[in-house]
Amino acid sequence: MKNISLWEIIKEDFAIAFERDPAIKSKFELFTNYPGVWALFWYRIANRFYKKGFHVIARIIMGINQIFTGIDIHPAATIGRRVFIDHGIGVVIGETAEIGDDVLIYQQVTLGGVSLHKGKRHPTIKSGTVIGAGAKVLGNITLGKNVKIGANSVVVKDVPDDSTAVGIPARVIKKGFDKSMLSHNKLPDIDKEMFEYLIKRVALLEHALLTGNKDILKEEEELEHIYEAFIKSMKE
Repeated sequence: MKNISLWEIIKEDFAIAFERDPAIKSKFELFTNYPGVWALFWYRIANRFYKKGFHVIARIIMGINQIFTGIDIHPAATIGRRVFIDHGIGVVIGETAEIGDDVLIYQQVTLGGVSLHKGKRHPTIKSGTVIGAGAKVLGNITLGKNVKIGANSVVVKDVPDDSTAVGIPARVIKKGFDKSMLSHNKLPDIDKEMFEYLIKRVALLEHALLTGNKDILKEEEELEHIYEAFIKSMKE
């Protein structure tokens, strides 16, 4: 595998913003309105200091970075190439977090730990993953390649490759690779679907009681099949 210099990695960090954000119009905007890009710039430098044993200097650099960008990245974290932190405010990336290549992270995302023990306690994010705004990915878990995490989801378990997970706690609601990005507008509302099921079920039973119509049992059986399929998908 070809070795790549720190400068080349930083150039990729700046270039990926033009690919991932259609709102950007000029390099001037990149330098003045993209805290995620600058946070990664300072992380790359601080990470080199940290690996050479200059831990205090690395922490100072990232402390100053946090003041100016509102993004908290531990200098010991492992972050791959062409990662883009969009908007960025409120993003937290813990010490033992590992992020692969071509990952897209939106604002308010936390890659945090759930343990006070030393060692690997933060998540591993594999290449091609998209993490929606406000999502919390907690603990020593793994998000597979090309995973999509819905906005404000709380992920506490592994998510397999090419899957979409949403909810609190997050559950896989779709498997299979999708070339589009996160597509927030296409994510299903799990609570709404369950609520609609309950309303239909109650209305069906009330109608059967009031009319004495036994044929309604067939419709109820079909509704029950829908419910069982729904529960099965949640368990998976």
